[in-house]
Amino acid sequence: MTRSATEKANGHNPHVMVFAKEPVPGTVKTRLSPPLSPGQTADLASAALADTLDAVVKSGASRRVIALEGNPGPWLPPGFEVIPQRGDGQAERLDAAWRDSAGPGLQIGMDTPQVSPELLDSCLADLDAPGHTAVLGLAEDGGWWAIGFTRGWQEHPFDGVPMSTPTTGARQLERLYQLRHRVGLLPVLRDVDHLEDCDAVARLAPGTAFATAWRRTCELSA
Repeated sequence: MTRSATEKANGHNPHVMVFAKEPVPGTVKTRLSPPLSPGQTADLASAALADTLDAVVKSGASRRVIALEGNPGPWLPPGFEVIPQRGDGQAERLDAAWRDSAGPGLQIGMDTPQVSPELLDSCLADLDAPGHTAVLGLAEDGGWWAIGFTRGWQEHPFDGVPMSTPTTGARQLERLYQLRHRVGLLPVLRDVDHLEDCDAVARLAPGTAFATAWRRTCELSA
């Protein structure tokens, strides 16, 4: 039986949700500008988002969701449920996205274009492992790149977690333990926040749209 067939037989319908922002110049990847221009950062963000969405499409997820700040465009593949982001601050927006998407499922951002369908399927399998009620993928910079729940996403799992700090991942893990989750740890990934991250991630995944956009940016800046 396939993964999706097994899930339906067991009464589960887990999603992969992408928490994303419309790639508009001046609003995305602002920590890269300067030295890059707003147009260049939007180009990189658009490529990273395209790689992420493609990985979700090719994964075994039975539902595909995007929690979006901004408006969907021709860059969005068919088959995604679109949930507008709402709330003040990152924690509120994450809470609202989980309530609106009505898990269970796995959430990722648009900052890890090296994510593959195989990795997403492995993360879903970890979430489905006996004893796990949540999973967390820590990032090299101290944050986190993925989180998932089989239950308890309505319990404000992001309350008290500082966002975009070197301790965000550790504090998120503490919060999950506070809520008595049994947490499976996913592989640690490097996300794209700074210029040096762009080069490192492009080298990790040279065949991605992001790597192509980064090479184009480097050529134009040379």
